[in-house]
Amino acid sequence: MALILTFLGKGGSGRSTSAIATAKKLSTQGQRVLLVTEDAGPGFGLLLGHAVTAAPKPVSPTLSVVQLQFTQLLGQNWEQLKKLEAQYLRDPFFKAVYGQELSLLPGMDQALTLNALREYDASSDYDVIVHDGPGNQASLRMWGMPAGIDWYFRRFKQVFQESQFSKSVMPFVQPIAGAVLSGGMSGDLFDQPQVAESTNLVVKGIAAVKDPMRVRAYLVSTGEQVAIATARYLWGAAQQIEMTVGGVLLNRADTSQDFEPLPVHTLPQSSDWKPLMNSLPDYMAAPSVPAPVEIDLSSNTVRLFLPSFDKKQIQLTQYGPEVTIEAGDQRRNLSLPKSLNGRSVTGAKFQSGYLILTFG
Repeated sequence: MALILTFLGKGGSGRSTSAIATAKKLSTQGQRVLLVTEDAGPGFGLLLGHAVTAAPKPVSPTLSVVQLQFTQLLGQNWEQLKKLEAQYLRDPFFKAVYGQELSLLPGMDQALTLNALREYDASSDYDVIVHDGPGNQASLRMWGMPAGIDWYFRRFKQVFQESQFSKSVMPFVQPIAGAVLSGGMSGDLFDQPQVAESTNLVVKGIAAVKDPMRVRAYLVSTGEQVAIATARYLWGAAQQIEMTVGGVLLNRADTSQDFEPLPVHTLPQSSDWKPLMNSLPDYMAAPSVPAPVEIDLSSNTVRLFLPSFDKKQIQLTQYGPEVTIEAGDQRRNLSLPKSLNGRSVTGAKFQSGYLILTFG
């Protein structure tokens, strides 16, 4: 399993430069590094000083680079889908649709990027994957995708299984599914091997995003007011998906007080990569930063770190068994341990950047 590093910040703040310098630094330390860019234009290759292609290309013995090309990824993933369909269905119906005919729909690039990173990680060819993406709210939605899919599956599964409709139709579903699925079907519809395999991938994705030694973000900012405000906003939004922000890479400024308690690394103005590499953090060390979520079962409290937001920007609701928190443009359903799951929130306060919830 690789450590995946990504960068958040306003466009023009130096995210791509920081990603390249990070990849170069880690590769010189002997780490096997893959530098992944979503920039489809020629700019990234010119900045790197090497041509980038749709397949990983070695730049040095320990550094490779790849440029994600989404139409090609769409075709490849479509062919994989057709293979799965042929494996599980007696009469596949996607076989007459070809990946070369498909167009990218909004949001597809995020799903394709996430899957590409998952596959590169699963290859075990790399110790570190450095991701150069949009670095904005769309990037955070991508990283939060596994948790969102998991919630939809769990919630609708529960609603469906408890409904009268489910109890009425399930006796008829099994023989029909047996006729459609190549291996037949026995037991619960949601417990079939193909469903279990997908669920396992989602669970692994959620665990990776929550683990700072598996996935970690760094804020990149200049001293401009808009860049600082954007980085702070993305910092708070990253906590909503429980992604650890390990620190700040600051270009052409010294405004560390805006990001306390994160460690701030000031980057030099230099056309040489070496001074820039030397100013970067020790990525292989565990970051000493506040955890996105802290649970204290002895007091039945949950502390959520939501920096850059104030209490007017946070909305807490509990219509059913789930506790929903809205902050900025992010909505999350709080994952709770069994002892707190389904219990009502009896108290909530916002203090020093933390939303503190008490359960009765």
